[in-house]
Amino acid sequence: MESLDTSLAWLMAGDPAIRWQTMRDLLDETPAAWQAEQQRTLTEGWGSRLLACQNPDGGWGKGVYSPKWTSTTYTLLTLQNMGIPRSSTAAQLGTQVMLREMLGETRDAAFEKQLAECDRCIVGMLLLLAVTFESDAARITAMLENLLAERMPDGGWNCRKRHRPSPHHSSFNTTINVLEGLRAALEMERCGALAGAVRAAEQDALGLLLQHRLFRSDKTGTIIRPEFTLLAYPYRWHYNVLRALAFFAQAGAERDPRLQEAIDLLRARQGPDGRWRNQKKFSGLSFFELEMGREPSRMLTLQALRVLRWWSPEEFG
Repeated sequence: MESLDTSLAWLMAGDPAIRWQTMRDLLDETPAAWQAEQQRTLTEGWGSRLLACQNPDGGWGKGVYSPKWTSTTYTLLTLQNMGIPRSSTAAQLGTQVMLREMLGETRDAAFEKQLAECDRCIVGMLLLLAVTFESDAARITAMLENLLAERMPDGGWNCRKRHRPSPHHSSFNTTINVLEGLRAALEMERCGALAGAVRAAEQDALGLLLQHRLFRSDKTGTIIRPEFTLLAYPYRWHYNVLRALAFFAQAGAERDPRLQEAIDLLRARQGPDGRWRNQKKFSGLSFFELEMGREPSRMLTLQALRVLRWWSPEEFG
């Protein structure tokens, strides 16, 4: 197995989106150092290339949510995952275009109607982007209230809650998208008076994932869906064990023993070169390929090492 130092050097030879996060989360560089590298995502590499694809009206592609994956929403999600600066005027404009077209320009009766009819996974995505790229408080509060009201009895969320027949169990795909939106609102202090309720909802949803050891039926112990165990980047709207583990790490959650099997699975996916590879690609349009399918993935390796540092900090010195 290649050494950790070799893997870190390989990450630092990658895109600015990889480098700045490696500097912050794995190398413990000073804020001044990693923030300077983060700024380079606006002028170099993947971030710069995606920003250059922006339409004159502020959106991307030929639609606000579709076609996947060149729409405004999914392009912004990719930029958010790369960690471009929140102050990016291009991303802020795109977010306003997205919110206006998907829900409405202000929180009014029409906005509330659109919000009620929107799938919960999409509301989670919109919340994540609205908080990250600094939208107004009124619409953010409306999305938080909606998500708190739409929880399933088991603690998660399901996009098909209003459908018939009504589901009895949360969707992991929906739940992870909602959780990421709620976490961003907590970290960026955009929850206001709802902060306590949001924290409680987050804990309940994490309890649901733990009950399933992230990917197994709580009744039979069988794998819920094989694709839950496959690593993928970009993951789009899809759930997988690394995305879930990354959330637990980001939230600074307790290292619960029910996560051990998922951690073992993650370690088993590591190659002899110390790197992780994409195991799943989601079909659809893209402006360009971020990483070649069968080559080692720097983004997956970054995420995996970040998780393992949270789980076993003693391995990182």
